[in-house]
Amino acid sequence: MVMNLEQLRGFVEVARLGHFTRASEHLHLAQPSLSRQISTLERELGAELFHRARGHIALTAAGETLLPRAQRMLAEADAIRDEMGEMAGLRRGRVRLGAPPTLCISLVAEAISTFHTAHPDVDLHLIESGSRLLVEQLAVGAVDIALITESDGPPPTGFSLTRTPLLTEELVVVSAASQPPVAVTPAIGLDHLATLPLIELDVSYQLRATTDAAFRSAGLDPKPVLEGAEMDAVLRFVERGLGVAVVPAMVLLDRPALRSVRLAHPMMTRTVSLAHRSDVTPAVAVAAMRRVLVATAAEVARRDPAITSLL
Repeated sequence: MVMNLEQLRGFVEVARLGHFTRASEHLHLAQPSLSRQISTLERELGAELFHRARGHIALTAAGETLLPRAQRMLAEADAIRDEMGEMAGLRRGRVRLGAPPTLCISLVAEAISTFHTAHPDVDLHLIESGSRLLVEQLAVGAVDIALITESDGPPPTGFSLTRTPLLTEELVVVSAASQPPVAVTPAIGLDHLATLPLIELDVSYQLRATTDAAFRSAGLDPKPVLEGAEMDAVLRFVERGLGVAVVPAMVLLDRPALRSVRLAHPMMTRTVSLAHRSDVTPAVAVAAMRRVLVATAAEVARRDPAITSLL
């Protein structure tokens, strides 16, 4: 049996897009050529991979079995190609880093700046998404390495994932530095917080679910002045004095227009971990990014008492 990477790449794209024409356009390949690739692959494997119906393509049982294996093979092949290219001096590599938006405006921005200064010729791709979606991206080889946050336990996985905890950060109450402080003590309780004008994140944020659960557990029913905003918008509204918000301590880096008060009763935290597939060897550039992220996380923890390094 002769099976090549181009056949597998074509198969994965058709499975991802559910359409031969769109897959051929994405691969910059004529549709008849793509169809021949898939037909040859099916003949070599001795099984149909797709149910073909007018306007609809679906994986067969054999296709569903092949898909995760093909994705792993392609991810490993890309990693090998990047590493060999670097060793041969043909190119400097590529890093596809995934991270939640709350980390992209803090830890990730600092780490990418450091990395780019040291390795200006490496191609950097940043994918912003929630932790659960980033784990799915790791599974299919769409990202090389990801920062994931865990406030209610680790996201579920169906594959071998290496997770390295970097730091734990507290959720803090943030207010405008131009206004009187929200508390005269070093920390504020949920009962006091529930009486303040609160700006709440969109429900897609795990942080929103965490704070909502804490209020319910305490029997509290806060009345927000605004809800449904993204993190950057929340911080801008707070800077303008519209209200206060519960955010991770790290997002306050380089924001002098904001001040924070630590939460108490109960204190809420989240863990930031570095994740990658255990069964895919990281390319040289990816390993270098990993070292920069680890060093940056340790440095951030040294600067803020609400952030604790786990390394």
